[in-house]
Amino acid sequence: MVDESVDYPGLIVPVGHIEPVPRRIRAQVGGRWAFDTRHALYVWEWPGYPQYSIPLRDLAEGVLVDDGRAGRLSPGPARRHSLRVGSDVREGAAWVWAQGAPEALIGTARFRWDAIDAWYEEEEQVFVHPRSPYTRVDALRSSSSVRVEVDGTVLADAPSSVKLFETGLPTRYYLERAYVDWTRLRPSDTVTACPYKGRTSGYWSFVSGAAAHDNVVWAYDFPTVSCAAIAGRVAFYNEHVDLYLDGVLLPRPTALSRAQWDKQQRAACS
Repeated sequence: MVDESVDYPGLIVPVGHIEPVPRRIRAQVGGRWAFDTRHALYVWEWPGYPQYSIPLRDLAEGVLVDDGRAGRLSPGPARRHSLRVGSDVREGAAWVWAQGAPEALIGTARFRWDAIDAWYEEEEQVFVHPRSPYTRVDALRSSSSVRVEVDGTVLADAPSSVKLFETGLPTRYYLERAYVDWTRLRPSDTVTACPYKGRTSGYWSFVSGAAAHDNVVWAYDFPTVSCAAIAGRVAFYNEHVDLYLDGVLLPRPTALSRAQWDKQQRAACS
């Protein structure tokens, strides 16, 4: 049954699903290659996106040391290991799948994302988490006008936009900066990253009287090639503003944000 309160496609991959990764996956720790594999697996521990599971035989300079702690992740039991690469030691960096986990995962390890300095798919660095093969991200030019208000104050009024459609997330509307009232916005130090779009180049907040609306606007000045159409434009966080599309007020989304997904990831990795 379709949830009529949500107007974008949801996530359909079940927890525990496993798929081969057709891309070369490498990771650096302390400037050294910890592992280099063409035989990684995607494993979904939650619906939002997969993790990589790396064959133990493809560790390059890395050595895994059993921490003596057993646990259970969504797909099955595992043992926690620390990673040693040269003189660098990353405590609790990996879970090595144990008997009782799906057979395809035996002999592989799922690494905690932030225990690695840099992840690469082929020659491109990947941020935040692996890119899901079932997620599409399309940036399309649109003639739809977009007006943004917060507490009755108009922050932007643009005659057109670039709509960014990302599987499992609300549509985002990227606007030319000339149509934004910058006198009402203040820059913040926030920086976020997305595996599909890259790193943000700026965030801005809006203060109205005693009410503060933090980080309601962001920009990717140098996005990934696939999202080049949003370069130099800004988007407003639909969940915290009133957004009018062609004059019609859109309902505020209530779906899981990427920040909530990342919170789930940190909890699962502990």
